[in-house]
Amino acid sequence: MPSTNGTDGKVRGGANGLALFVIASCQLMVVLDITIVNIALPHIQSDLGFSTEDLSWVVNAYTLTFGGLLLLGGRAGDILGRRRVFIFGVLLFGLASLLGGFAQNDAQLMAARALQGVGGAIASPTSLALITTTFKEGPERNRAFGVFAAVSAGGGAIGLLAGGMLVTWLDWRWVLFVNVPIALLIALMATRVIRESEPHPGHFDLAGALTSTLGMVALVYGFIRASQEGWRDGVTLGSFALAVVLLAAFVLIERRSPQPITPLHMFADRNRAGTYGMMLFLACAIFGMFFFLTLFVQNVLGFSPLRAGLAFLPVSAVIAVGAGLTSHLLPRFGPKPFMVIGALCSAAGLAWLTLTDVDSTYLGSILGPMLLFALGMGMQFVSLTLMALSNVPDRESGAASGLLNAMQQVGGSLGLSILVTVFGTASRTEAEQQVPAFLAQATPAERILFERTGRLPDPWGDYVLTSGVSAAFVTAAIFTLVAAVIALFAIQVRPSDLARLQGNHAPTAV
Repeated sequence: MPSTNGTDGKVRGGANGLALFVIASCQLMVVLDITIVNIALPHIQSDLGFSTEDLSWVVNAYTLTFGGLLLLGGRAGDILGRRRVFIFGVLLFGLASLLGGFAQNDAQLMAARALQGVGGAIASPTSLALITTTFKEGPERNRAFGVFAAVSAGGGAIGLLAGGMLVTWLDWRWVLFVNVPIALLIALMATRVIRESEPHPGHFDLAGALTSTLGMVALVYGFIRASQEGWRDGVTLGSFALAVVLLAAFVLIERRSPQPITPLHMFADRNRAGTYGMMLFLACAIFGMFFFLTLFVQNVLGFSPLRAGLAFLPVSAVIAVGAGLTSHLLPRFGPKPFMVIGALCSAAGLAWLTLTDVDSTYLGSILGPMLLFALGMGMQFVSLTLMALSNVPDRESGAASGLLNAMQQVGGSLGLSILVTVFGTASRTEAEQQVPAFLAQATPAERILFERTGRLPDPWGDYVLTSGVSAAFVTAAIFTLVAAVIALFAIQVRPSDLARLQGNHAPTAV
């Protein structure tokens, strides 16, 4: 048993490093899984027979349950004991990964990804909270928070590269199987190096968690259904109606709950409400950019999964540079200029990407706008995190930071569904123009295959995909422009706010 210091329950000595390794490894596994699957999407699509619109559910099934249940997961750790809940979440994540790796059809894979999201929502906020119960307040805890933040920021890049290697050298199923031994090792080590926290009696807002998550699922499904069947389809309209009812019920439940999963008074402060709004729209853009660029570079440019993973690494590097410069200059200029300029840079990068066509090259047409987009995102991530804690008492800092994370995941799912709808509409329009040209020179065998599958072969298929991707980027650019408008008119930062936030104010989990 590791030694402790008095009655504070903080783990001391060499066990501190092992505890941080376990906590950071869990966060890396959870964050990495958002992007590691992206590289495998074309292979998943061809192997399991997904349409491009339905393929987005491989991402959405994870992010919706992860974002929707994130705050409930944090509450579970407080009530039941953080180490116990942490281990359960990690093992559930590993089990879901195993089931997903063995999936034989699209429904099985989407169910496994949703279960992964549940495991991630339980483990991720609890791992952050464990830092506060494991490390002494001050420099020691601040360093631990720094490692945690670095892993969270770098996990996306590691996921893209790891996904490329696994798909190239093994099979797409290994982007899921790889989590199983990692989860088992984390759970085993956690029993040895992490002390259990004292449970605190409380209330589980299950009704709020379920209505919010199911409401977002219905909303996302409505958009994706509309891209396939049209806006007048009965199921589409029914999904939107169900979403309105569920989300309205969620608001009523949260207003009356003694311990709501989403403290609605957090939105009363204009800076914080504006920050959440910005994160929602920026997540709409960034999730869509990675989804559609992954398809484009592999299906149109012909990149291998490994080369595609390497192609996205500069994005993470520039995000880190932008975040570092912003952190250095924030005390002088404050967060608002970086929020506005960062959103405009990201919008410009996405607008540049709308110019891509079947003749585009990575160096000539993709890399430049990706880096401009990444620079803008790096400028905003630091500022948004800072502003999310503006005027928040210490006892509510966990709820404030947790809501920011939830807005990112939910916004990413909602935005991706909207972009998929735009993609589907533009693709169908382009396909109607390309079909006559294809049929005019198709062989009998090609005609039969087209009639059977409804898919145009290349290069006609490339024209269809590129047209849809370009239209999606137009909408993504609009999302980031909305974020810039919110930053310009909603954010108001006083010098006293900035001075307080630049101190030792470290976030804790819900």
